[in-house]
Amino acid sequence: MSPANEPRQSKAERTAAAREKAREIREAQLKKDKRNKLLIGWGIVAAVVAIIVVVALVVTSNIKNNAPVADSGPAPANGNVHGGVTLLANTEVAKTDAATVKLSDVPAAPATPPADLKAPGADAEAGKPVKVVLYIDFICPVCKNFEAQYNDTLTKLRNDGKITVEYRPLGFLDTRSTTNYSSRAAAAAACVVNESPEKYAAFVDALFAKQPAEGSAGLSDNELKKLATDTGAQNIDKCVDDKTYRPYVKYTTQEAAAIGVTGTPTVFVEGKQWGKGDSANTPFDQYLQAAVDAKK
Repeated sequence: MSPANEPRQSKAERTAAAREKAREIREAQLKKDKRNKLLIGWGIVAAVVAIIVVVALVVTSNIKNNAPVADSGPAPANGNVHGGVTLLANTEVAKTDAATVKLSDVPAAPATPPADLKAPGADAEAGKPVKVVLYIDFICPVCKNFEAQYNDTLTKLRNDGKITVEYRPLGFLDTRSTTNYSSRAAAAAACVVNESPEKYAAFVDALFAKQPAEGSAGLSDNELKKLATDTGAQNIDKCVDDKTYRPYVKYTTQEAAAIGVTGTPTVFVEGKQWGKGDSANTPFDQYLQAAVDAKK
C-alpha cells in the first residue's frame, strides 16, 4: 500500500502519538540529566580525592622534613669535624679521617659575644697556602651575591695553588623556608662530597645558581638528588633519604653559633674575619690578595 493510500490518523490518534513522543523525549532527557549528574558527582569525588592525596603528600613531606634530627652522626668522607670541605686546586678536595660529631661536644657559647671571632681550624699554617674559610647558607641571597662577585677570584687563586677554600654550610636560615631547606641542601652537599668529592665545587655552584626565594619550600629532596646527578655526581638518593648527614649539619650550625657566628656569609682569611676591624672597608678581593702577597 502506497503512502497515499494509508489511512489517515484521527485527531485522537495524532494527539496520542504526540504525547508518546513527548514522553519519550522527556524520559531521554531525564536519563541524560541523571547521567550528567552522575558524571559531575564522580568528577567532584575525583577532584576531592586528588586534593586529599596532594594534601597528604604535603603533610607527609613536611613531617619528614621537620622530623627530629639526631644529636650525633658521621662526618662525610672529605669533610672535617667543623663541617668544612676544603677545595684545593682544580677539582681536588682535602682528605680527612673518618669521624663522628656529637652535639654534646659543642662548646658553650661565651656569656659575652667575642669582639674578634675565632673559627676552629681556620688559623694560618706556615708553609701552606692562604686559608679561606666561609660559613655559608644555601638559601642566603647575600651568600649568592658573594659567590657571584668573588668566585672567579677564589677559583683562580685556588687553581694557582695560592689559597685553599673551605666551605662550611649551615642550617642558619631553616626558618626562611617551609621545609628546612638550608639544612637539607647542606646535607645533600655532604652526600656529594662523600660520594663524588671531585663534583663538590660544581654542586655548590649549582645550589647557588638554583637558589630558591626565601620563604619558599625550596628545592625538594628529589630535585636536590637530580641536581647532584646533573653535575655528574654519583647517586646520592639513599644518603638524602636516610638523612645521613643532617646531624653533621646540625652540629656545624650549633658550633658556628657557639663561636659567635650570627650571619652568613662569615668569611675568615688566615684565621681573621674579613669585614671587621681593619678590613671593614676593604673589598674582599683586595683583602685576600694582600694576604697572598704577605705569604710570598
